Amino acid sequence: MFKLIQNELMKIFKRPGTYVMIGLLILMSLVAGAFMKYQDSGGTVPDNQEWKQGLQLENTSLQKQVEEMEGQIPDSQIEYYREQIALNEYRIEHELSPNVDYSVWEFVNDVLPIIEFAGMFTIIIAAGIVASEFNWGTIKLLLIRPVSRAKILIAKYLTVLIFAFIVVAVSFSFSTLLGFILFGGPDSANPYLNYHQGTVTEQSMFLHLLMTYGLNSVSMVMLATMAFMISAVFRSSSLAIGISLFLMFTGAQLTQLVAMKYDWAKYSLFANTDLTQYFEGYPMLEGMTLPFSLIVLAVYFILFQLLAHFVFKKRDVAA
Repeated sequence: MFKLIQNELMKIFKRPGTYVMIGLLILMSLVAGAFMKYQDSGGTVPDNQEWKQGLQLENTSLQKQVEEMEGQIPDSQIEYYREQIALNEYRIEHELSPNVDYSVWEFVNDVLPIIEFAGMFTIIIAAGIVASEFNWGTIKLLLIRPVSRAKILIAKYLTVLIFAFIVVAVSFSFSTLLGFILFGGPDSANPYLNYHQGTVTEQSMFLHLLMTYGLNSVSMVMLATMAFMISAVFRSSSLAIGISLFLMFTGAQLTQLVAMKYDWAKYSLFANTDLTQYFEGYPMLEGMTLPFSLIVLAVYFILFQLLAHFVFKKRDVAA
């Protein structure tokens, strides 16, 4: 199995396009860093000694909006106001001033959307890793080896996961390094304040960012698995890329529209890929829980794998 994976990785990293993808991730971080360095967000925050009074005034205003607009605006907006009130009260109680200099961790958090491009590149690799063997006519050479088709397909899928880990690790590591160079480390161990189900807790910024990158990678892995399945079933990388990228950019929005009328939308793949909703946000539909989403994702994952293996093992490639 190790030799098969090694062989697949060699194929991927022999292509110039692979280095172009990684280079684009680095370039996007550089552009974002240069932009933020010369914007107000990258400047020094003034030492405002009246920050407590400011937060108290903000809470008074937010509480007034909650009382006046409850029932007139979405519950999610009301919950957002309550979250801000709870965070402000926690800061006041624990002497945690919001006046902190922009540092490496704020930068790493701000460039988090770059992970979507990492997901896009992973989908491209997943979509071509099986289909390209048929397009190039190398599938026969691959299958004459004394290795089962199941092992070959597993090795290819594990290679996709390894590539996904590499691009996410490169994005996170380079952003962290660039953030230290441009903005330096935090002056103090200012924690990240997490609000969940009415409770505010302190978290290490570094661990919070690792968890955030990991949770945001779930959608990437599931879409890459879908692209891998389409590639194996239809032998078309363009079809796999097209469908997967279309759903990547529109799946969540379409699911939200359906969820406004139908509860069965919670069984959709895209209602469950964003696991951050259980740690920092709000479930898309009432009744959704973290175990529920994990089960739904597991069912989709198994379905994608079974389809890919069934068709790949049965396909006749003699012609």
